[in-house]
Amino acid sequence: MNAEQLQALIAAGLPCDHIEVTGDGRHWSAVIVSPAFEGKRAIQRHQAVYATLGQRMHTDEVHALSMKTLTPAEWAAQG
Repeated sequence: MNAEQLQALIAAGLPCDHIEVTGDGRHWSAVIVSPAFEGKRAIQRHQAVYATLGQRMHTDEVHALSMKTLTPAEWAAQG
C-alpha cells in the first residue's frame, strides 16, 4: 500500500473536496475534507473513513491512520 492507493480508496468511498495522505507504508496521516462530514462528530467522521478502508484496517496494509477530518467550511476557515 502506498499513499496514492490509500488516498484513492478513501476518495472512492467518500466525496472529497481535498485529501492528502502521507506515511511510511504502515503508519499514515491524512487530511480529509468532505461535505459528508457536515453535522457529524469527530468519531463519526473517522468511522466513515474507516468504512472506506474495510478490512484493510485490520491487516498490515494500514496499521495506523491519524486523521484530520474537516467539512469544506472548516477547511476554508483555516485558510
